[in-house]
Amino acid sequence: MRAILVQKLGGPEVLELTDLPRPSPKPGEVLIRVRAIGLNFADILSVRGEYLTRTRVPFIPGMEFSGTIEELGEGVEGLQPGQLVAALGGSGAFAEYATVPARAVLPVPPNLNAYEAAALPVSFYTAFFSLHTLGQAKVGETVLVQAAGGALGTASVQVAKAMGLGVIATASREEKLELARRLGADQAFLSGDPELEAKVRQATGQGVDLLMELVGGEGFAQSLRMLAPRGRLLVIGSASQQYASLRPVELMKKNLSVIGVWLVPFLSDPQAMLEATRFLAPLLAAGHAKPVVGRAFKLDQAAQAFEYVLSRASTGKVLLEP
Repeated sequence: MRAILVQKLGGPEVLELTDLPRPSPKPGEVLIRVRAIGLNFADILSVRGEYLTRTRVPFIPGMEFSGTIEELGEGVEGLQPGQLVAALGGSGAFAEYATVPARAVLPVPPNLNAYEAAALPVSFYTAFFSLHTLGQAKVGETVLVQAAGGALGTASVQVAKAMGLGVIATASREEKLELARRLGADQAFLSGDPELEAKVRQATGQGVDLLMELVGGEGFAQSLRMLAPRGRLLVIGSASQQYASLRPVELMKKNLSVIGVWLVPFLSDPQAMLEATRFLAPLLAAGHAKPVVGRAFKLDQAAQAFEYVLSRASTGKVLLEP
Protein backbone atom coordinates (compact mmCIF):
# COMPACT_ATOMS: atom_id res chain seq x y z
CA MET A 1 0.00 0.00 0.00
CA ARG A 2 1.04 3.63 -0.45
CA ALA A 3 1.65 5.59 2.72
CA ILE A 4 3.38 8.70 4.01
CA LEU A 5 6.29 7.66 6.19
CA VAL A 6 8.13 10.08 8.48
CA GLN A 7 11.66 8.87 9.29
CA LYS A 8 12.98 12.09 10.81
CA LEU A 9 11.24 15.03 12.48
CA GLY A 10 10.80 18.31 10.66
CA GLY A 11 8.57 20.28 8.32
CA PRO A 12 6.63 19.24 5.22
CA GLU A 13 9.88 18.23 3.52
CA VAL A 14 10.17 15.07 5.70
CA LEU A 15 6.91 13.56 4.38
CA GLU A 16 7.93 10.60 2.20
CA LEU A 17 5.50 8.71 -0.04
CA THR A 18 6.49 5.06 0.04
CA ASP A 19 5.16 1.51 -0.40
CA LEU A 20 4.58 -0.54 2.74
CA PRO A 21 2.97 -3.91 3.46
CA ARG A 22 -0.76 -3.77 4.07
CA PRO A 23 -1.40 -4.20 7.81
CA SER A 24 -3.50 -6.99 9.30
CA PRO A 25 -5.89 -6.42 12.21
CA LYS A 26 -4.90 -7.85 15.57
CA PRO A 27 -7.54 -9.13 18.01
CA GLY A 28 -9.89 -6.27 18.84
CA GLU A 29 -8.83 -4.24 15.80
CA VAL A 30 -10.41 -3.31 12.48
CA LEU A 31 -8.70 -2.99 9.10
CA ILE A 32 -10.13 -0.06 7.14
CA ARG A 33 -9.61 0.91 3.53
CA VAL A 34 -9.05 4.64 3.85
CA ARG A 35 -11.31 6.92 1.77
CA ALA A 36 -10.44 10.37 3.17
CA ILE A 37 -8.09 11.73 5.84
CA GLY A 38 -8.63 14.79 8.01
CA LEU A 39 -5.54 16.95 8.34
CA ASN A 40 -5.15 18.58 11.76
CA PHE A 41 -2.64 21.08 13.13
CA ALA A 42 -1.82 18.36 15.64
CA ASP A 43 -0.53 16.22 12.77
CA ILE A 44 1.84 19.01 11.74
CA LEU A 45 3.06 19.37 15.32
CA SER A 46 3.60 15.60 15.59
CA VAL A 47 5.75 15.58 12.46
CA ARG A 48 7.77 18.46 13.92
CA GLY A 49 8.14 16.68 17.25
CA GLU A 50 6.29 19.51 19.00
CA TYR A 51 3.03 17.80 19.99
CA LEU A 52 1.90 17.08 23.55
CA THR A 53 3.20 13.52 23.35
CA ARG A 54 6.62 12.40 22.19
CA THR A 55 6.81 11.49 18.50
CA ARG A 56 8.61 8.23 17.83
CA VAL A 57 9.98 7.74 14.32
CA PRO A 58 9.50 6.13 11.91
CA PHE A 59 5.73 6.59 11.89
CA ILE A 60 2.76 7.20 9.61
CA PRO A 61 0.99 10.47 10.59
CA GLY A 62 -2.74 11.04 10.67
CA MET A 63 -5.16 10.72 13.60
CA GLU A 64 -8.57 10.86 11.90
CA PHE A 65 -9.99 9.38 8.73
CA SER A 66 -12.98 7.70 7.11
CA GLY A 67 -13.17 4.52 5.11
CA THR A 68 -14.84 1.19 4.56
CA ILE A 69 -14.23 -1.80 6.83
CA GLU A 70 -12.09 -4.37 5.05
CA GLU A 71 -11.52 -6.96 7.77
CA LEU A 72 -12.46 -7.54 11.40
CA GLY A 73 -9.96 -8.75 13.95
CA GLU A 74 -10.77 -11.57 16.34
CA GLY A 75 -13.43 -10.69 18.88
CA VAL A 76 -14.80 -7.59 17.11
CA GLU A 77 -18.60 -7.38 17.09
CA GLY A 78 -21.16 -4.83 15.94
CA LEU A 79 -19.29 -3.83 12.77
CA GLN A 80 -19.60 -5.19 9.23
CA PRO A 81 -17.20 -5.43 6.25
CA GLY A 82 -18.04 -2.76 3.68
CA GLN A 83 -19.47 -0.40 6.30
CA LEU A 84 -18.48 3.29 6.02
CA VAL A 85 -17.02 4.47 9.31
CA ALA A 86 -14.97 7.27 10.78
CA ALA A 87 -12.01 6.52 13.02
CA LEU A 88 -9.92 8.28 15.63
CA GLY A 89 -6.46 6.76 16.05
CA GLY A 90 -3.26 8.22 17.39
CA SER A 91 -1.53 7.90 14.01
CA GLY A 92 -1.47 5.80 10.86
CA ALA A 93 -4.10 7.48 8.70
CA PHE A 94 -1.84 8.83 5.92
CA ALA A 95 -2.13 5.55 4.01
CA GLU A 96 -4.38 3.49 1.78
CA TYR A 97 -5.16 1.09 4.66
CA ALA A 98 -5.10 1.55 8.42
CA THR A 99 -5.82 -0.56 11.49
CA VAL A 100 -7.43 0.90 14.61
CA PRO A 101 -8.93 -0.57 17.79
CA ALA A 102 -12.63 -1.26 17.36
CA ARG A 103 -13.36 1.23 20.16
CA ALA A 104 -11.81 3.98 17.98
CA VAL A 105 -14.38 3.41 15.21
CA LEU A 106 -17.20 5.96 15.22
CA PRO A 107 -20.65 5.69 13.64
CA VAL A 108 -21.31 7.75 10.51
CA PRO A 109 -24.87 8.99 9.94
CA PRO A 110 -26.18 7.87 6.51
CA ASN A 111 -26.55 11.47 5.32
CA LEU A 112 -22.76 12.07 5.48
CA ASN A 113 -20.35 11.09 2.71
CA ALA A 114 -16.79 9.85 3.18
CA TYR A 115 -15.29 13.35 3.00
CA GLU A 116 -17.67 14.74 5.62
CA ALA A 117 -17.10 11.67 7.80
CA ALA A 118 -13.33 12.27 7.74
CA ALA A 119 -13.92 15.85 8.92
CA LEU A 120 -16.09 14.73 11.83
CA PRO A 121 -14.16 13.08 14.68
CA VAL A 122 -11.52 15.51 15.94
CA SER A 123 -13.44 18.75 15.49
CA PHE A 124 -16.90 17.71 16.71
CA TYR A 125 -15.73 15.61 19.66
CA THR A 126 -13.31 18.35 20.74
CA ALA A 127 -16.13 20.90 20.52
CA PHE A 128 -18.40 18.74 22.68
CA PHE A 129 -15.82 17.96 25.34
CA SER A 130 -14.73 21.61 25.44
CA LEU A 131 -18.15 23.15 25.83
CA HIS A 132 -20.10 20.47 27.67
CA THR A 133 -17.73 18.26 29.65
CA LEU A 134 -15.02 20.75 30.62
CA GLY A 135 -16.71 24.11 30.10
CA GLN A 136 -19.99 23.09 31.78
CA ALA A 137 -21.88 25.36 29.38
CA LYS A 138 -25.44 26.26 30.31
CA VAL A 139 -28.33 27.20 28.04
CA GLY A 140 -28.38 30.96 27.50
CA GLU A 141 -24.67 31.50 28.08
CA THR A 142 -22.45 33.03 25.41
CA VAL A 143 -19.27 31.57 23.92
CA LEU A 144 -16.65 33.31 21.80
CA VAL A 145 -15.22 30.96 19.17
CA GLN A 146 -11.80 31.91 17.79
CA ALA A 147 -10.75 30.86 14.28
CA ALA A 148 -14.41 30.32 13.55
CA GLY A 149 -13.85 29.57 9.86
CA GLY A 150 -11.56 26.62 10.52
CA ALA A 151 -12.42 22.97 11.12
CA LEU A 152 -12.79 23.21 14.90
CA GLY A 153 -14.36 26.65 14.68
CA THR A 154 -17.12 25.64 12.26
CA ALA A 155 -17.87 22.55 14.37
CA SER A 156 -17.89 24.58 17.59
CA VAL A 157 -20.31 27.18 16.25
CA GLN A 158 -22.79 24.44 15.32
CA VAL A 159 -22.38 22.44 18.54
CA ALA A 160 -22.72 25.59 20.66
CA LYS A 161 -25.96 26.58 18.94
CA ALA A 162 -27.31 23.05 19.45
CA MET A 163 -26.55 23.46 23.18
CA GLY A 164 -28.57 26.66 23.32
CA LEU A 165 -25.62 29.03 23.58
CA GLY A 166 -25.18 32.46 22.08
CA VAL A 167 -22.18 32.51 19.75
CA ILE A 168 -19.70 35.28 18.94
CA ALA A 169 -17.31 34.26 16.16
CA THR A 170 -13.93 35.78 15.37
CA ALA A 171 -11.76 35.08 12.33
CA SER A 172 -9.00 36.66 10.29
CA ARG A 173 -11.01 37.38 7.13
CA GLU A 174 -14.51 38.53 6.29
CA GLU A 175 -15.33 35.45 4.18
CA LYS A 176 -14.63 33.26 7.20
CA LEU A 177 -16.95 35.41 9.30
CA GLU A 178 -19.68 35.03 6.67
CA LEU A 179 -19.31 31.25 6.88
CA ALA A 180 -19.65 31.43 10.67
CA ARG A 181 -22.81 33.53 10.31
CA ARG A 182 -24.31 30.96 7.92
CA LEU A 183 -23.62 28.26 10.50
CA GLY A 184 -25.50 30.19 13.18
CA ALA A 185 -23.12 32.66 14.82
CA ASP A 186 -25.08 35.54 16.38
CA GLN A 187 -22.22 38.04 16.09
CA ALA A 188 -19.01 37.91 14.04
CA PHE A 189 -15.94 40.17 14.30
CA LEU A 190 -12.53 40.27 12.69
CA SER A 191 -9.91 38.96 15.13
CA GLY A 192 -7.57 41.84 14.29
CA ASP A 193 -10.16 44.55 14.90
CA PRO A 194 -8.66 47.10 17.35
CA GLU A 195 -12.16 47.59 18.75
CA LEU A 196 -12.77 43.85 19.32
CA GLU A 197 -12.92 44.02 23.11
CA ALA A 198 -15.30 46.97 23.05
CA LYS A 199 -17.55 45.24 20.51
CA VAL A 200 -17.68 42.06 22.59
CA ARG A 201 -18.59 44.02 25.72
CA GLN A 202 -21.23 45.95 23.79
CA ALA A 203 -22.72 42.71 22.46
CA THR A 204 -22.76 40.92 25.83
CA GLY A 205 -22.80 43.54 28.56
CA GLN A 206 -20.14 41.98 30.82
CA GLY A 207 -18.23 39.74 28.41
CA VAL A 208 -18.58 36.12 27.30
CA ASP A 209 -19.14 33.17 29.63
CA LEU A 210 -16.83 30.89 27.67
CA LEU A 211 -14.03 31.56 25.21
CA MET A 212 -12.40 28.93 22.98
CA GLU A 213 -8.75 30.01 22.91
CA LEU A 214 -6.79 28.68 19.93
CA VAL A 215 -4.24 31.42 19.26
CA GLY A 216 -2.23 32.02 22.44
CA GLY A 217 0.68 34.43 22.57
CA GLU A 218 -0.12 38.09 23.10
CA GLY A 219 -3.82 37.47 22.49
CA PHE A 220 -4.12 35.33 25.62
CA ALA A 221 -4.40 38.36 27.90
CA GLN A 222 -7.04 39.87 25.62
CA SER A 223 -9.04 36.64 25.80
CA LEU A 224 -9.07 36.85 29.60
CA ARG A 225 -10.24 40.46 29.45
CA MET A 226 -13.21 39.49 27.27
CA LEU A 227 -14.56 37.03 29.86
CA ALA A 228 -17.52 37.85 32.06
CA PRO A 229 -17.34 37.26 35.83
CA ARG A 230 -16.98 33.48 36.46
CA GLY A 231 -16.02 33.06 32.81
CA ARG A 232 -14.13 30.00 31.58
CA LEU A 233 -11.22 30.20 29.14
CA LEU A 234 -10.88 26.93 27.21
CA VAL A 235 -7.28 26.57 26.01
CA ILE A 236 -7.39 24.28 22.96
CA GLY A 237 -4.33 25.36 20.98
CA SER A 238 -1.63 27.93 20.42
CA ALA A 239 -1.59 28.63 16.69
CA SER A 240 0.66 31.66 17.18
CA GLN A 241 3.37 29.33 18.54
CA GLN A 242 4.19 32.09 21.02
CA TYR A 243 4.39 31.93 24.81
CA ALA A 244 1.58 33.52 26.80
CA SER A 245 1.99 35.04 30.25
CA LEU A 246 -0.56 34.71 33.03
CA ARG A 247 -0.71 36.59 36.32
CA PRO A 248 -2.86 34.41 38.61
CA VAL A 249 -4.16 37.46 40.44
CA GLU A 250 -5.98 38.43 37.23
CA LEU A 251 -8.13 35.33 37.64
CA MET A 252 -9.13 36.32 41.16
CA LYS A 253 -10.65 39.67 40.19
CA LYS A 254 -13.55 38.07 38.29
CA ASN A 255 -13.36 34.47 39.57
CA LEU A 256 -12.14 33.28 36.18
CA SER A 257 -11.12 29.74 35.22
CA VAL A 258 -8.52 28.64 32.68
CA ILE A 259 -9.15 25.09 31.47
CA GLY A 260 -6.85 23.02 29.29
CA VAL A 261 -8.47 20.91 26.56
CA TRP A 262 -6.93 17.82 24.95
CA LEU A 263 -9.01 15.29 23.07
CA VAL A 264 -6.67 12.28 23.35
CA PRO A 265 -7.34 11.34 27.02
CA PHE A 266 -11.08 11.21 26.32
CA LEU A 267 -10.56 8.51 23.68
CA SER A 268 -9.78 5.96 26.41
CA ASP A 269 -12.84 6.95 28.48
CA PRO A 270 -15.75 4.83 27.17
CA GLN A 271 -18.38 6.68 29.18
CA ALA A 272 -17.24 10.11 27.95
CA MET A 273 -17.14 8.91 24.34
CA LEU A 274 -20.61 7.37 24.67
CA GLU A 275 -22.02 10.62 26.09
CA ALA A 276 -20.52 12.63 23.25
CA THR A 277 -21.74 10.19 20.60
CA ARG A 278 -25.26 10.20 22.02
CA PHE A 279 -25.34 13.98 21.65
CA LEU A 280 -23.60 14.27 18.28
CA ALA A 281 -25.04 11.33 16.34
CA PRO A 282 -28.69 12.48 16.28
CA LEU A 283 -27.62 16.09 15.72
CA LEU A 284 -25.67 15.11 12.61
CA ALA A 285 -28.21 12.54 11.40
CA ALA A 286 -30.96 15.17 11.49
CA GLY A 287 -28.85 17.60 9.49
CA HIS A 288 -28.82 20.17 12.29
CA ALA A 289 -25.01 20.18 12.10
CA LYS A 290 -22.62 19.13 9.37
CA PRO A 291 -18.83 18.97 9.01
CA VAL A 292 -17.50 21.70 6.74
CA VAL A 293 -15.13 20.24 4.14
CA GLY A 294 -12.45 22.49 2.73
CA ARG A 295 -9.81 21.78 0.10
CA ALA A 296 -8.74 18.21 -0.66
CA PHE A 297 -5.22 17.12 -1.67
CA LYS A 298 -3.94 13.82 -3.02
CA LEU A 299 -1.76 11.75 -0.71
CA ASP A 300 1.35 12.59 -2.74
CA GLN A 301 0.53 16.27 -2.14
CA ALA A 302 0.74 15.94 1.66
CA ALA A 303 3.55 18.48 1.88
CA GLN A 304 1.45 21.01 -0.06
CA ALA A 305 -1.48 20.32 2.26
CA PHE A 306 0.73 21.04 5.29
CA GLU A 307 1.84 24.34 3.74
CA TYR A 308 -1.77 25.25 2.99
CA VAL A 309 -2.85 24.70 6.61
CA LEU A 310 0.15 26.66 7.88
CA SER A 311 -0.80 29.58 5.60
CA ARG A 312 -4.10 29.89 7.54
CA ALA A 313 -5.93 30.31 4.24
CA SER A 314 -8.10 27.25 4.78
CA THR A 315 -11.75 27.10 5.75
CA GLY A 316 -13.30 23.95 7.19
CA LYS A 317 -11.36 20.70 7.29
CA VAL A 318 -8.47 20.18 4.87
CA LEU A 319 -8.46 16.59 3.58
CA LEU A 320 -6.08 14.13 1.97
CA GLU A 321 -7.24 11.49 -0.53
CA PRO A 322 -5.28 8.20 -0.61
